[in-house]
Amino acid sequence: MSAFPEFEIVPAVDLQDGEVVQLVQGERGTEKRYGDPVEAAERWIDQGAATLHLVDLDGAFEGERANADAVERIVEATDVSLQLGGGIRTAADAADLLERGLDRVIMGTAAVNDPDLVAEISAEYPESVVVSLDAKDGEVVVEGWTEGTGIDPAEAATRYEELGAGAILFTDVDVEGQLDGVQTDPVRRVVEAVDIPVIASGGVASIDDIRDLRAAGASAVVVGSALYEGEFTLEEARAALR
Repeated sequence: MSAFPEFEIVPAVDLQDGEVVQLVQGERGTEKRYGDPVEAAERWIDQGAATLHLVDLDGAFEGERANADAVERIVEATDVSLQLGGGIRTAADAADLLERGLDRVIMGTAAVNDPDLVAEISAEYPESVVVSLDAKDGEVVVEGWTEGTGIDPAEAATRYEELGAGAILFTDVDVEGQLDGVQTDPVRRVVEAVDIPVIASGGVASIDDIRDLRAAGASAVVVGSALYEGEFTLEEARAALR
């Protein structure tokens, strides 16, 4: 079954040092803290979230998952669909998380460096791999958005679909974390390149931004700062999109 049979707004729960944070442009030192991960998760679920987007930021930066306890607590406390990224570097890492109750693993740098990992994990756990393609100035970037690859996001998405990816997480780094609004053209290009769901991320500042990304063909939209800063509530956004 496809990850997102109906369009979803997916709250982000970004974890650093066991707390929920939001970064600007993915840079350490810019974080604002928003408290306990389980409380945040339960708040979004109470407002109607069917999926949560978990990111182990320490794992993403250090390459080792550092917020396993917080993730475990969210898995135990909730019964919604959970996807996790950050520091997942091997098929064994992915299998461990999927066996612990996560529904999908998000692979970025590791998938770019070793695309066969996607096929390996997907063979055992179909539709469980979300490949994260972060794009800056029209090319896929890796290593915390610091290294360009010269790879076109739409071409990369097609390749990962062929390798068995269940969805693509497309982050527009140019607008990420700035609450300045979204760009729909890059999202539309990726959507048109594949038949699997595309989850859009980056820049959502208003309910209109979510509408625009849905119109561009996204199957789901990850929202972080706008929800934590109270630009709108998840309930308001869901009601507006009905």
